[in-house]
Amino acid sequence: MSLIRSKNSLFRAAIGPALMVVVLGVFVGNALLGANGLLALDGYRQKMAVRKAELAALEHQRDQLANSIALLNPKATDPDYAEELVRKETRQIRPDEVIILDSQK
Repeated sequence: MSLIRSKNSLFRAAIGPALMVVVLGVFVGNALLGANGLLALDGYRQKMAVRKAELAALEHQRDQLANSIALLNPKATDPDYAEELVRKETRQIRPDEVIILDSQK
């Protein structure tokens, strides 16, 4: 009978540490393999590179727009730029002109 009690008491004593090992394993597994784990870090780095490229393109576009705004300043409008915009919008050309289409706009 003492052998049975010793097995039961050993089993009861081992339940707590075994449960802690399982819980610790779950946390470590999520830290490595989870959606925000270490293995997902490479995907975040790739997304960051794409976002940085998009940011650079948007900053370039913003700089171009700021330049256009500066050229259209009511106090000091650039006449060449104003004429270019008006002629572009109204599609006015002379027969002796050569049209160069800007593929970026």
